Amino acid sequence: MATDAGDPIPAPLPRFPDAFLWGVSTSAHQIEGAATEREPSVWDLFTAEPGRVKDGSTAAVACDHYHRHGEDVALLADLGVDAYRFSVSWPRVNSPGGLDFYDRLVDELCAAGVRPVPTLFHWDLPASLDWLRRDTADRFAAYVSVVAERLSDRVSKWITLNEPAEHTLLGHALGAHAPGKRLLFDALPVAHHQLLAHGLAVRALRAAGASDIGIANSHGPTWPASAAPADTEAAGFYDLLLNRLFAEPVILGEYPDGVGELMPGDVTADLKVIAEPLDWYGINYYAPTKVGAPGGTDTEYGGLALPAELPFSVREIEGRPTTDFGWPIVPEGLTELLTGFRDRYGDRLPPILITENGCSYEGIDDQDRIAYLDAHIRALHTALESGVDVRGYFVWSLLDNFEWAEGYARRFGLVHVDYETLERTPKASYRWFRDVLRAQR
Repeated sequence: MATDAGDPIPAPLPRFPDAFLWGVSTSAHQIEGAATEREPSVWDLFTAEPGRVKDGSTAAVACDHYHRHGEDVALLADLGVDAYRFSVSWPRVNSPGGLDFYDRLVDELCAAGVRPVPTLFHWDLPASLDWLRRDTADRFAAYVSVVAERLSDRVSKWITLNEPAEHTLLGHALGAHAPGKRLLFDALPVAHHQLLAHGLAVRALRAAGASDIGIANSHGPTWPASAAPADTEAAGFYDLLLNRLFAEPVILGEYPDGVGELMPGDVTADLKVIAEPLDWYGINYYAPTKVGAPGGTDTEYGGLALPAELPFSVREIEGRPTTDFGWPIVPEGLTELLTGFRDRYGDRLPPILITENGCSYEGIDDQDRIAYLDAHIRALHTALESGVDVRGYFVWSLLDNFEWAEGYARRFGLVHVDYETLERTPKASYRWFRDVLRAQR
């Protein structure tokens, strides 16, 4: 069907269950600003080093959400989302008045009819701490207890960690993110200590009377570059490293074969903590990864330098459109991922929430973002029809923001932010998503 102008009229999105949770996501370091009003994080130190961020910027001001959160809550209310996933800054909570800010934010969200969904760690580790140290997990649990004691009377859904895989790989193995360490496989203790912190946080939350707890792990299908044994073996290793390593300790209570021996000390008791039962499992999805045998030379993929000593190489996925970030657009990969999780983990898999999905595009009339989100929501519904227990979907992100080592060069928001004036302007995708939510009700 077409309009008089010849443009196709998109079919309405399929109906999701009445209890399905629709939301948007952000993170503290990327939007809050007010950096002088909290103690430093590893990201403050990282961005202060020349050459670490592509445009030389920092998140000292970012979107100034700390001072303008009232505007942003009003945007959320107008958008009509059920829930808002934000993160709590550990360095801010450590600072005078920091927890008061989140107290006010939660009150305002509740008054606006938006369910607060805090993530307790989204990469902004206090600068005095180090995930290579085991005691950081204990200190995280203590911090979580403080936050839960203040907020659990109004917060009924919690996320412990965001993307420990990326924080391990980019921040500690390859040095592309804070804290900028290039340890390669010596970064594995960072993975274990984050997973242990997750389990301890679940216990701390439940002890404080909190419920409805999950984690936000990033996952994507791994596609071998060919059927050749060297390529399939390399793809299997990549899948283990980026998917199974972070899913199976949480879901199954065990590391994949051979991995536990690489972790610090005897991890048997730790795995019982890591596998504390969850109410749901969060997945951040962006794209599959095509993987082949190592090529013997340093390579670059998506702006990331990959050293030759890695036992795999990442290849371009050809024949697919890409976002402004250069990421391939593969909505059916979300269906593949979710049905694969169901098949792999069976009844051990908790209900799933898509805790992030989104894309980087310039412009306020962002029709490409609308097409991207439309296709991924349809792919999610296909997984649901295939029997996957999916209970929610969060768009990344509410606002354009500081995009880590990319600085302000990438725009993921439904709302445009002018970084000079900090004016917020809803994009076409914001209005489209608002219409989607109204149609679902």
